[in-house]
Amino acid sequence: MATKVQILGHVGLRRAHPPRSLGWTETPRRRGSRPSRAMTVRAYAGYEPELASGVFVDDTALVLGQVALGEDASVWPMAVIRGDVHRIEVGPRTNVQDGAVLHVTHDHPQVPGGQPLIIGGDVTIGHRAVLHACRVEPVCLIGIGAVIMDGVVVEEHSLIAAGSLIPPGKRLPAGFLWKGAPAQQVRRLDATEIDYLRYSAAHYVRLKEGHRQA
Repeated sequence: MATKVQILGHVGLRRAHPPRSLGWTETPRRRGSRPSRAMTVRAYAGYEPELASGVFVDDTALVLGQVALGEDASVWPMAVIRGDVHRIEVGPRTNVQDGAVLHVTHDHPQVPGGQPLIIGGDVTIGHRAVLHACRVEPVCLIGIGAVIMDGVVVEEHSLIAAGSLIPPGKRLPAGFLWKGAPAQQVRRLDATEIDYLRYSAAHYVRLKEGHRQA
C-alpha cells in the first residue's frame, strides 16, 4: 500500500502502515543499511561470480556461478544471470534491466562443450529480455521482451526491437534494426540512432551510481 506525498517538489510514494488485521509487521532497518546480498550474488559448483569495480547488482536480482561482470555494469531488479552450466561474460557499462534472464547451454551430445553467453560492452538489455547461449557484440540495444536464442551472433551497432525473436544460429550483420518473430532486417541505423545506443549505456552508468549510493 502507498500514499502520495510531496517530496522535493514532486509527487512521490510513501509506504503506508501495514494492515495489522493481516498479521503483517514492519521490521525496522537502520538508516543507510542494506539487506544481505548472500542470495543476490552467490557461488555455484565452486565458481564465484566476478564483479569488476563500479558494478551494481540490485538486491532482488540473482547473479550465480560462472559470471563475470565488467566495470560499471549494472543488473536491475528481478534480473537473473545464471552461469550454472557454462560461463557468462557481461562487458563494461552494459546494463541488464528488470526481469531479464541470461542463461547458457550445457555440454551434451547435440552441443559438445555447451555454449557460453558473451555480451560486449555498452550493451542495453531491456526489461524481460531473454538471452540464451548467444553472443552480443558491443554497442547494441536489445529491446523489451526480445528473445535471442542459442548460437546467435548479434554484431555491433544492432538494435533489436521489442518483442522480437532471433532463432537459433542466426547471425545479424552490424548496423541494422531487426524486428519481428522471427526477426527480419528492417533498415540500416543512421548515425543519430547509433549515438543513442551509446547514450543508453552511458545513461545507465549514471543511473546505477545513484542506486549504489542510496
